Amino acid sequence: MKINDSKQFGAAIRERRKALRYTQGYLSEFTGFSVSFISDLENGKATAELGKALHIASILGLDIELNGRD
Repeated sequence: MKINDSKQFGAAIRERRKALRYTQGYLSEFTGFSVSFISDLENGKATAELGKALHIASILGLDIELNGRD
């Protein structure tokens, strides 16, 4: 899936979390990140911390790949 902005990234996180049947509360307890952070991330808040966002993506089994533009 190609992600072009923070809203699409958040939607991908939300979809995967729901596919795994994890609640935001469960993910919060597991990662130590607040439910409000996870909610902001899933809603595409552009100021979400990148390190935390990538950590959550990794926990959910999502691979992140960067490709250069030709």
